[in-house]
Amino acid sequence: MSVIRPFKGYRPVPDLCSRVAALPYDVMTSEEAREMVKDNPYSFLHVDKAEIDLPPEIDHYCNEVYQKAKDNLYSMIDKGIYIQDKEPVFYIYRLTMNGISQTGLVACTSIDEYIENKIKKHELTRADKEEDRIRHVDTCNANTGPIFLTYRNKKTIDEIINKCVENTPVYDFVSEDGIGHSVWIVCNKEDMDSLIEEFKSVPALYIADGHHRNASAVKVGLRRREAKPGYTGDEEFNYYLSVIFPDNQLHIMDYNRLVKDLNGYSVSEFMTRIGEKFHVSEYEGEGCCKPCEKHSFGMYLEGRWYLLRAKDSIIDENDSVACLDVSILQKELLSPVLGIGDPRTDKRIDFAGGIRGPEELERRVDSGEMAVAFSMYPTTMEQLMNIADDNKIMPPKSTWFEPKLRSGIFIHEL
Repeated sequence: MSVIRPFKGYRPVPDLCSRVAALPYDVMTSEEAREMVKDNPYSFLHVDKAEIDLPPEIDHYCNEVYQKAKDNLYSMIDKGIYIQDKEPVFYIYRLTMNGISQTGLVACTSIDEYIENKIKKHELTRADKEEDRIRHVDTCNANTGPIFLTYRNKKTIDEIINKCVENTPVYDFVSEDGIGHSVWIVCNKEDMDSLIEEFKSVPALYIADGHHRNASAVKVGLRRREAKPGYTGDEEFNYYLSVIFPDNQLHIMDYNRLVKDLNGYSVSEFMTRIGEKFHVSEYEGEGCCKPCEKHSFGMYLEGRWYLLRAKDSIIDENDSVACLDVSILQKELLSPVLGIGDPRTDKRIDFAGGIRGPEELERRVDSGEMAVAFSMYPTTMEQLMNIADDNKIMPPKSTWFEPKLRSGIFIHEL
């Protein structure tokens, strides 16, 4: 059973939505955000990364930053940049990239379902990142960025969604990066009741992206419960903002690896070590080497691409985590050969999302910044959900989702 709930969302007035909507706070630095908003006073980055409106030297985690976020949010509401729907509704949010669309339901999901693992995780979270968003949400008294959830697709839900999007969208714009964004309001009681009922037969929801935001939203709700011992469970703080997509519409991109040095090996020694666990051949195709099947890897070294194929002896298809390509590369090459023990903390490794393309790997190796790069075959949605069902955790940097949900289109006040 999956619980969803409509809400009285704050949302931008239609004429300003394209200027308000912003990329998630965690995909850019503060310096990049300052540059992005210098000609746009409406950008939601003024809320999500409020340090950009304070002196550059300020501690990004001081109370003043969180208070500034609150002040900016409620100033936007007071100025009429945001309006609030008078009754609880659902929204439908469609993103279109390169002619391919994914259409999700914007709803509030239950903190109890997260606690009971009916909203399933596949990543670990860091306490410092959680604390940042806890303070942000608590101070703003609102979920300011949606959690990206998915579920195993259900035809009856698709049919309701498809009927609702036959109407004219309230927002329809293309952002600067070429992504199309369309939003519809679902206010018909019959449609809302049908969606609530259909999701009751969805066994579980899965976090696709936004583990830190999800954990933080839940912990804020728990704090509110502690502060109000007589809570009924119906208060808004018992729920948090999510966009829920069917799994068959989502696209996971590769998440590639770069390492700064060869751990003391010469190139010939390095190649010999790799050959112990992988079949190695020079890449004979044109351009960059992007693996076209699982358990294969592209490797860029000294201006040349190689194709690596994992030997059968190192593949365990019975273990949902061990058989991931990111696990195989880490266990059999990055750790024993290149000495990358913990990819979360090791400063010698870096990662590049597939949206940048393999050309980014070439550029960083050719520049001398990195010594070797590995292009990956993407993790699949089925692998992600299987791991979550097994209550296991993926290695870091296993998935890269595109397109990114915009923040600032929907606000859920607690």
